[in-house]
Amino acid sequence: MIHHQRTRDIQATPDAVWAIIGRYMHIDEFAPLVKSVEALTNGADGIGSKRRCHFDDGNSVVEEVTAWEVNRRYRVRLSEMDAMPLHECHAELSLTPMLNGQTRVIWSMDYRVKFGPLGWLLGQTMMKMMMGKILDGNLKGLADRVRSNRVGSALAS
Repeated sequence: MIHHQRTRDIQATPDAVWAIIGRYMHIDEFAPLVKSVEALTNGADGIGSKRRCHFDDGNSVVEEVTAWEVNRRYRVRLSEMDAMPLHECHAELSLTPMLNGQTRVIWSMDYRVKFGPLGWLLGQTMMKMMMGKILDGNLKGLADRVRSNRVGSALAS
């Protein structure tokens, strides 16, 4: 498996960040490439929750929660990723409180690329660059969303 991650410190508490990412069926509210989300399960978000993320290019991917720790982290297994040359892929968002009132958000991907050794090389080069851009965009979108929620809450007070 190839491991890749990006980190961003957000000026907010873990519960403020979780208020956004913990709305599992609403990743399209901050992830810029996700056009819409289709809930594949009903009930409270947590282990076993499944969603289909639809992208602007017409592709989609199914994500199922495999770990869920409120205000700390969640992990998903990706499937039905026909547009991606991957055998297997997992993503995790984790939150760490910082001393200065910030939260460190780590978004990681663990994946295994098709095509044997050539796929491994592709995964270490082009896939890492592509994943890095996606994760950076998602983290920026998350930070912007948390900031807009905080401004909205302050205005409502």
